[in-house]
Amino acid sequence: MNARDILIEAANRPRQAAERLRSKLGPDVLNGHPGGHDNSVAWLLWHTGREIDVQLAALISADEVWSTRDYAQKTGLGSAGDEVGFGHTPDEARAIRVNDAEVLYEYLSETTDALIAYLRTLSDDDLGEVIDDSWNPPVTRGVRIVSIIDDAAQHIGQAGYAAGALA
Repeated sequence: MNARDILIEAANRPRQAAERLRSKLGPDVLNGHPGGHDNSVAWLLWHTGREIDVQLAALISADEVWSTRDYAQKTGLGSAGDEVGFGHTPDEARAIRVNDAEVLYEYLSETTDALIAYLRTLSDDDLGEVIDDSWNPPVTRGVRIVSIIDDAAQHIGQAGYAAGALA
């Protein structure tokens, strides 16, 4: 197993964890706010897909899955869903309401598929390439990919915890 294979395995784990939540996510749980927190399960699933999508699109200089597959309409979020969620105000976070978890799973799955397809094209040298030297230390392609996967895993874990609290 090489570094690319490990990243592919890691990239698929958040999607697998999200799949295990499916049976728990009716509209009340999906849009509930455990402990009064602004980020619902729907927000966490949406944000996970968005952060993968936006960061991958920047890495490969391509259009986002969100726009090419019309997820603004599919989710019913319109332009509110075009954001990523970083720095959302409480009202903006609470505006992310989706009654059908399936469309969020579909989006997360498509962005994960795109990430894995991209990973399959990379060599070890590609992973070591510096892509952002505004940080100290500079960020390599591999480190950025780990960051994308780590963020996804954390948010899906939060979604699982929140769903359990609301069920």
